Amino acid sequence: MQDYAYSSALHLREAILSKAVSPVEVMKECLTRLEAVEPLLNCFVTRTPDLAMDAARSAERALMAGEPVGLLHGLPISVKDLISVGGVRQTFGSRSMASNIAKTDAPAVGRIKQAGACIVGTTTTSEFGCKAVGDSPLTGVTRNPWNTECTPGGSSCGAAASVAAGVTPFALGTDGGGSIREPAALTGLFGIKAQFGRVPVFPASATPTLAHVGPLARTVRDAALLLSAIAGQDGRDPFSVAAPVPAWLQACDLPVKGMRLAWSPTLGYAKPDQEVLSLCESAVRVFEKLGCEVVELPEGIGPDPDQLWMAEFYAGVGTRLNGTLSASREILDPAVASLLDKALDQSLLQYYTKVFARYEFRERIRALFESFDLLLTPTAPVPAFPVNVDVPPQFAGRTPCTWQYYTYPFNLTGQPAASLPVGFTSAGLPVGLQLVSRINAETDIFRAASAFEMEKPWVNIRPPGI
Repeated sequence: MQDYAYSSALHLREAILSKAVSPVEVMKECLTRLEAVEPLLNCFVTRTPDLAMDAARSAERALMAGEPVGLLHGLPISVKDLISVGGVRQTFGSRSMASNIAKTDAPAVGRIKQAGACIVGTTTTSEFGCKAVGDSPLTGVTRNPWNTECTPGGSSCGAAASVAAGVTPFALGTDGGGSIREPAALTGLFGIKAQFGRVPVFPASATPTLAHVGPLARTVRDAALLLSAIAGQDGRDPFSVAAPVPAWLQACDLPVKGMRLAWSPTLGYAKPDQEVLSLCESAVRVFEKLGCEVVELPEGIGPDPDQLWMAEFYAGVGTRLNGTLSASREILDPAVASLLDKALDQSLLQYYTKVFARYEFRERIRALFESFDLLLTPTAPVPAFPVNVDVPPQFAGRTPCTWQYYTYPFNLTGQPAASLPVGFTSAGLPVGLQLVSRINAETDIFRAASAFEMEKPWVNIRPPGI
């Protein structure tokens, strides 16, 4: 059997459509790979091998019959456990939902099925996505393939770890405060949350004004392919963007010379690890070499908006879980329960004061981008750190999400933002650079990220021993 682990989605798609390989053969190899790495990494909540093989056989029959094929025809994929796959267990990483069965496909799931993708299972998350690390009371610890004593980040922990380990070429994750971008940075992947509403969300998220669904992938173009398949308006999501889906794959070939980039090492308040900062600064110099103008923002974006983000995120989850907090608090992650308590203790006046402050913050950032195409920052302030801790030790005063510093501001604004692999620490751990674009301008992220990938390719560097 040929080894398809670490093949790009676009390469696999070309091989499948040319009939050089069979979707069934690819899926068998994918499931074998999943079984091999799962005991080491613990990436999956629910495996769906029968669903995956049925989809692969259907893809093969369609191909042999000369029927039309979709963007993702015959490609293996996983779906984070916060995204509903109709008829499949959806636990949200919580013992309170351990027996829950999703009633319907989320829009993104329906679209990947229609595009011909084959779902191998649902991947692990911290409980209700409330921590930026990879553990939950229901599923235990998910580990980083670059160092299994370290976390892959969260909350899209299983999605990131499994893609980095070569199980599938890409995966669907969610991002309400950094949950695609931060795991991408810690596992050496490209991950993007598009413009808020570009990928519709349904059933409604517990954090409906912050939540995004998006791809984690090993290459920029693979992410562009998957995002193209899942984007577009859906009437079930009132926030969904009513505009044609941009040509993101074609954007990967656009020139970057003349782009104006802002570089902010700290956003004005973050405290990054020096090795992370050095790698990101080197990446910024690459963009200068490619012909971009780079302007440093020494003042960043102003005061830390962490309290604005926390008020919104945890109040939403806390409202959804209020009954569980009252009736069976002991089954929840204690760190999560404590955060929800604080959010629910807000008065209406306190909450709405932060809501209006958020609108002011969003306008201030929008105005900043009148002068720049992209804002560059580190994605995470540190590389991967040991499992079984909620916050890196050097950030002990932060919460289990706000230690990320760089990512949650752009959930508050809704702008497109991605994490791009830019190198490895002396300990061999990946580091990511965050690229933030203007409103509705994912095209600028894809052209810049693709140009960097061509200049400094990373796809052939793989986790040792996995």
